[in-house]
Amino acid sequence: MKTIGFIGCGNMGKAMVEGIMKAQLVDGDHMIVSNQHPEKLETLSRTYDLYISDNETVACNADILFLAVKPHMYGKIIEEIREHVKPNAIMVNIAAGVTLADLYAMFHRKVKAVKAMPNTPAFVGEAMSALAFGEMMSKDDKEDIIDIFESFGQCAEVQESMMEAVTVVSGSSPAYMFMILEAMADEAVLEGMPRKDAYKFAAQAMLGSAKMLLETGKHPGELKDMVCSPGGTTIEAVMKMEEKGLRSAIMEGMRACADKSRKMTKK
Repeated sequence: MKTIGFIGCGNMGKAMVEGIMKAQLVDGDHMIVSNQHPEKLETLSRTYDLYISDNETVACNADILFLAVKPHMYGKIIEEIREHVKPNAIMVNIAAGVTLADLYAMFHRKVKAVKAMPNTPAFVGEAMSALAFGEMMSKDDKEDIIDIFESFGQCAEVQESMMEAVTVVSGSSPAYMFMILEAMADEAVLEGMPRKDAYKFAAQAMLGSAKMLLETGKHPGELKDMVCSPGGTTIEAVMKMEEKGLRSAIMEGMRACADKSRKMTKK
């Protein structure tokens, strides 16, 4: 059993750690985590009996090392751990705007590395993650990484050039989904439904709709039309949403997300 290390354990890092531990991919003896504020990890440590330590110790012990800090911190963290990582350790880069080439430059050498873009549903085992493997990765290395990411959801290999698109449609999209859910629930509350029930109805409707799309393989337009009876309530709602620019708002927001990601990559 290889040791997995996390340097940084904010919202995304914590979601992945909890997803891995809930799936029992490793035990607490093979998970070691550091964070700028270690006191925030006490509950995590007690729940899963894992190790909380400093960056250098995590780097020394990890066979697979997740760099789960903000992009602007990568240079400082890598300078700190550069001489302490295991010779064949795999570096997992999850930072928007930090490429594999950037990672190699920071380490002053080519290392085993993967550029990954997970999302926060890892916490409940339903992440969608993209993986772009570096040239030093062997077949066995890739399988180890896939096993980790599949322990908390699904993953797919992509070209690194596709990471902006992945950020837009998957990495950042839980935020869009929660905004839509909140708006749906607010309107249900306005119609008299208790808020707790409103969130449940809206969330289950979104979950069921997504499952329908994935399992039937039908075009989303076709599935939408199945709900829109002639002269009915649903087509009335669709007409008003189109009038208010729902699709355009979503696409423009996603384009802004992609543009920001591209700007970060060029720095």
